[in-house]
Amino acid sequence: MRIRIKDIKEKDIDKIINVKGWVRSIRNSKEFSFIVLNDGSNLAGLQIVVDQNTKDYPKIIEKISTGCSLSITGKLVKSPGKEQAFELKAESIEILGECDAESYPLQKKKHTFEFLRTIAHLRPRTNTFGAIARTRNALAYATHKFFQENGFLYLNSPIITASDCEGAGQMFRVTTLDLEKLPKDKNGKINFEQDFFGKSTFLTVSGQLEGETYACALSDIYTFGPSFRAENSNTSRHLAEFWMIEPEMAFADLKDDMNCAENYLKYCLKYVLENCQEDMNFFDKFIQKGTIEKLQHILNNPFERLDYTKAIDILKNASKNFEYSVEWGSDLQSEHERYLAEEYFKKPVILINYPQEIKSFYMKQNNDNKTVAAMDVLIAGVGEIIGGSQREDNLDLLVKRMDELNLPKENYWWYLDLRKYGSVPHAGFGLGFERLVLFVTGMENIRDVIPFPRYPGHAEF
Repeated sequence: MRIRIKDIKEKDIDKIINVKGWVRSIRNSKEFSFIVLNDGSNLAGLQIVVDQNTKDYPKIIEKISTGCSLSITGKLVKSPGKEQAFELKAESIEILGECDAESYPLQKKKHTFEFLRTIAHLRPRTNTFGAIARTRNALAYATHKFFQENGFLYLNSPIITASDCEGAGQMFRVTTLDLEKLPKDKNGKINFEQDFFGKSTFLTVSGQLEGETYACALSDIYTFGPSFRAENSNTSRHLAEFWMIEPEMAFADLKDDMNCAENYLKYCLKYVLENCQEDMNFFDKFIQKGTIEKLQHILNNPFERLDYTKAIDILKNASKNFEYSVEWGSDLQSEHERYLAEEYFKKPVILINYPQEIKSFYMKQNNDNKTVAAMDVLIAGVGEIIGGSQREDNLDLLVKRMDELNLPKENYWWYLDLRKYGSVPHAGFGLGFERLVLFVTGMENIRDVIPFPRYPGHAEF
């Protein structure tokens, strides 16, 4: 029976085992060969020693090249080399899938991340992208583990929606209408009443509003699913399709929201440091020096809680030439966020109480009538990683704000009902999962921490 390479232990020495995987490298000679086999379960793989005692040697070796998939049975023995504690002495080899050595694009050499994006179907076989995939998996598991352990219910929010959570309007339209024969109404506009849902619909930008409905019945919920933004942003920090984690808590205020965000981030970082040691050492050595120390620093220090107004004063008095100037009422740029977290406080910062005019309609209005109970978590190297708020639970104030922004209340009738029928204080936040993976791994481009990146002009694979 096959054993995963990561599960092989020293206790298995002198046992006959079977492993299956892909050839990372092979070194041949007349009398013996060395194969490094990897099945994706760990970073290092397993060294296979093939010699005259292996069935059909050297005939079978002639057919093996980098990229081949093999099933190998043999005896696990202590390794005389320093790089591994044990190796497998092959007794029999079965070629499961041959590989065209001449055209195989992953030869044993260094490839740029830009090139690897063009072969996203093969890049998980590399050390870097295998490590990213395992770390991403661990962070996803830690996410569910944290919220489940804290009494949250997992909610599947809809991907197709008729409402725009952010009010931004940059959404992907969903339609079954014939684009060459679009139905028109009496005013000459597209008649979406003839569309599949009988109205204009889009891919969701957030599951927050739907999450609020369940929080206002079940207390604490979280969503973890795909989100879509039709922004024409060709940057290293933006994707058109990404994953969002969005908890919502009933009977909670901004302080509860901040505490949950800090505890969640620290839980995830602690989990990967404890459970992905091999991969984290790889990132620390080859991707970004000091990655592990960076995560440990966050674990060992409380997050700074900072009022937006105070932040503006700090930035205006900073002895640093920012590309963008700051004034009260302006939205902070990434350079401002990173300065606060990296240089001024040298630890994560939770920025709170933003001006109402630069935040979304659903955020709780503060008593000063100028700011809202919003929060952003800022971390070094990334800037904003979490955005959240206490939600407006007063019906009159919510309607007034929607009128100011000319939002069609008929699209949000069900959302307004929550304020009519047993309204409660509630709060939540959103975290772009890829930004968390980007931060933890030390990678520079967000297109490299999602299996198949979607961005303007690119929807391959």
